[in-house]
Amino acid sequence: MRIGIDAGGTFTDFVVQHDDGRLESFKIRSNPRNPAEVILAGIGRASSPKHFRVEVIHGSTVATNALLERKGARTAFVTTAGFEDILHIGRQNRAALYDLTPPPKRFLNPRELCFGIAERALADGSIQLRPQPRQLKRLAKSLREANVEAIAICLLHAYQTPGNERAVAEALAGLGYISLSSDVCPEFREYERGSTTLLNSYVGPLMDRYLAALEAGSPHPVSIMQSNGGLLTAAEARRHAVRTVLSGPAGGVVGAFAIARDAGHTRALGFDMGGTSTDVSLCDGEPKQTVESVVDGIPIRIPMLDIHTVGAGGGSIARIDEGGLLRVGPESAGADPGPACYGLGTKPTVTDAHVVLGRVASFLDGQMPLDAGRAAQAIDTIAGPLKLTRVQAAEGILKVANANMERAIRAVSIERGYDPRQFALIAFGGCGGLHACHIAGELRISTVIVPEAAGVLSALGMLLAPHVRDYAAGVLGDNHSIAQRFQELAGRARAESPKARLQRFADVRYAGQSYELTIPYGGAKTAAAFHREHAKTYGYSDPSRAIEIVTIRLRATTPVRTPKPAPPQPSARTQPEIRRVHVDGRWRNIPAYRRDEVPAKPTPGPALILDYGSSTLVPPQWETRREKASIVIRRRTV
Repeated sequence: MRIGIDAGGTFTDFVVQHDDGRLESFKIRSNPRNPAEVILAGIGRASSPKHFRVEVIHGSTVATNALLERKGARTAFVTTAGFEDILHIGRQNRAALYDLTPPPKRFLNPRELCFGIAERALADGSIQLRPQPRQLKRLAKSLREANVEAIAICLLHAYQTPGNERAVAEALAGLGYISLSSDVCPEFREYERGSTTLLNSYVGPLMDRYLAALEAGSPHPVSIMQSNGGLLTAAEARRHAVRTVLSGPAGGVVGAFAIARDAGHTRALGFDMGGTSTDVSLCDGEPKQTVESVVDGIPIRIPMLDIHTVGAGGGSIARIDEGGLLRVGPESAGADPGPACYGLGTKPTVTDAHVVLGRVASFLDGQMPLDAGRAAQAIDTIAGPLKLTRVQAAEGILKVANANMERAIRAVSIERGYDPRQFALIAFGGCGGLHACHIAGELRISTVIVPEAAGVLSALGMLLAPHVRDYAAGVLGDNHSIAQRFQELAGRARAESPKARLQRFADVRYAGQSYELTIPYGGAKTAAAFHREHAKTYGYSDPSRAIEIVTIRLRATTPVRTPKPAPPQPSARTQPEIRRVHVDGRWRNIPAYRRDEVPAKPTPGPALILDYGSSTLVPPQWETRREKASIVIRRRTV
C-alpha cells in the first residue's frame, strides 16, 4: 500500500493506492496547530496492522509556513570575514520600481547573528588561509552565548573547495543544526548561496522535529515530496529541508501533467485552486524547472518546479480597501474558522460567493453541508457598503478573484514567451473547476481538463512522483574538464541511487552576461541548444558570441510503481439532478451531474459537475464530455 498526503491550508488530502492498484481518497479538516495529528489520523484510517508494507509520501508545509510566518529557528550565519553584511545588502534590486515607500525587507536572522571568520579560498580551488583553532574556539563561545539553535556556514568560494567549511563545522559540532553551503548549494554567487544555506538551517530544526514526531507516531516509512517534483527520504529531508519549501504544490504539478499526457496534451497549464492559494505552472513537453526562485523575498537557488502562487483560493477573504475598492485575498480564512458557510467564520470568502450563487451546497459527497444563510450574511457585508445586491456582490468577488488568477497564468506563459492559446488548462483543487472556464475564456484557451480526483490531485501526484536527487557543481574558472566533473557527479549518484536514470544539464550564458539559462547538456551540441533557448526566452540570440558554462547539474531519477486508476463505473441514476444556479448573468435551472453521469458524447452547458472533493461549472458557451477518467470541456464553435 502507498499513501499520498497533501497537507493544505483548509483540508488535508489522502489518496491510498491499494496493493491491487485500486485508489481510494478522502479529506480531513486541517489542524494548523498540530498538522502531524491529522496526518497520523489519516494514516491510521487508511491502513491497518494487516498491511505489513506501507509507504507514506507526504507533501509537507512545515518549511513553507515557517518561512512565510518567520517562525523558524534562531539561526547564526557564519561567513568569511568582511562578508558579514552580504545577506542584508543583497542585490539592491527594487521589486516595485515605482513604489516610493516600499515595506522593509524581512530577514531570517538579525545582523548581530552574522559572524565572520578569517579564512580565504580562491576561485581556482586553492586555499590561501585556513581558519585558526583559536579563532574557531572564540566563534563557538560567541554562538553559545547567542543561544542559537541552528548555524549556516557559507564561506567564499566553498563551492570549489569545501575544506574550510568542513573545518568550521567540525569546530562547531554540537552547537545546533548545521548547514554547509558546499552541501546545500555548491554554486557560485555568494548572496544566493548564502541565502539558500541560511534558509536550510532556519527551517531545518522544525522539519527535523516534525519528521521525528511523524516517524515516531507512524509505523510506516515516510518519504517527503520535494520542490523539484521528486521524492526524498525523511533522512534526506531533515538534512536538506530547504528542498521542501514548495513540497505540496509540486505534487499537484506532477499529477496535472501526468493527466495531460494521458489525455494526449504535451503542452498544458496547471491550475490548482485550493482553499488558501492558487498555484499555476506550465508544461511544454516537461514541467518547467527553475534554479532561481524567490519565496516571500528570500532567494532560493536549488532546482524547483517553476510554480507561481497567488493568494486566491476558496477561503480568500473579500474586503473593501481604504479607497472603496473591492479586494480579494491574499488573507485567507483557512481551516479555522474557515469561510462563513462552514459555520464558524464571519468574513466573506470566495466559497461563500459560490454558495450564494447556488454553485455549491455541500462538500465531500454531502458529508459536510454548508450554511447558505451564514454565507449570505457575510456577502451582505460587502454588498451594503458598495450599494450592490447580494448577487452582484458575489459576482464581483468572483470576478476579482478570477482577475488575480488570470494574471498568475499570464506570468508563467505570456511573460515567458508562451501563447496560452496553444495549451490545455488542467484545472484541479477544490475550487479549480468552478473558475477554469471563465479564466480560459479570458485567455482564449479552448480546452479545459478536470482530472479524476481533481480535489485531491496533489496527493495523487505524490504517488506518481519518482525518487529524485539533484547534484550540482560550479565549474566557472574550474581547471578540470566538464566531462571529468560530470563523471564525479555520476559516481556520487550511482553510489546513492544505483538504478537511477541520469540526466545532464548545464547553466550556460554568453561570456560577460550576469545570468544563465539551464539547458540539457549535449557536449558539442550544447552551444546550438543554448542559442535556440536564448532566442525563445529573450527574442534574440548571437551565435557568433562565445558562451561559457557556469554550473553543471545532474539529475538522478528512480521511478516508482505508479497507480492505474480504474475506469469509472456507470451511474445508477438515469437523469441528473436539476439545480437553480446563477450563471452567465442570470438564474437558470441547470443539470447537476455526478462525475460518472457525465455523457461520453459532447453535451452543451450550462451544467454543474459534482465530485467528492471538487465542483466544476460549465458555462453556456462550453460543452463537456467524459474521456477516460477525465472531464474534458471545450469551447463551442458557433
